[in-house]
Amino acid sequence: MAGAIGTFIAGMQYLFSNFSEFLSLLQRHLALVFISEGAAILIAVPLGVIAARYDRAKGPILSIGNVAQTVPPLAVLALAFPLLGLGYRPSVVALFVYALLPVLTNTIAGIESVDENTIDAARGMGMTENERLREIQLPLALPVIFAGIRTSTVINVGTAYLAFFIGGGGLGSWVISGINLFNMPQVMAGAVAGALLAITLDLGLAAVEGRLSDSGVEMTQSVA
Repeated sequence: MAGAIGTFIAGMQYLFSNFSEFLSLLQRHLALVFISEGAAILIAVPLGVIAARYDRAKGPILSIGNVAQTVPPLAVLALAFPLLGLGYRPSVVALFVYALLPVLTNTIAGIESVDENTIDAARGMGMTENERLREIQLPLALPVIFAGIRTSTVINVGTAYLAFFIGGGGLGSWVISGINLFNMPQVMAGAVAGALLAITLDLGLAAVEGRLSDSGVEMTQSVA
């Protein structure tokens, strides 16, 4: 126990004594997470809408997402490397692939969970199918969709550590190079920084999710 506390203290000392390098690594790590997550949202949400609306499309779309999630993150990075080379771009592509499934499945679940009576009420008001999707189903499904985005983002914080293996940078630089050099303070600094980043993002996104849930309840009551 004393040894673990000592390593933790040494890790924090390492972090603060290399703070400018830490900020650079953190900036790169956040860019990896947010760019890949943004791309996943832009692709997975429309695919989820298509899968929820058309039963024939649902199976193939989910299969693509399941395959992407089943392949281990390091294998995805290894597959991206021969196609795109080393560096930032293949890291973003690999993280994008791994971020798809949570957003995709939650988009489908969110749209399918909208109460049928609410949809019937909107239909009775003369709304077309596209209007119902845009003005009723998507807004009501948004809390569930956002829960998938939250899950995917937090997972991506940890997965982004592996980007170091193909030159993507980020906090994995400290952890993996620290392991190779048997530099435990460096490993601890990188690991604690990532854990705090994941917790911070999770709490922030949870607060947004709560607000969306409240808005969804109010909207359901107004439509009913």
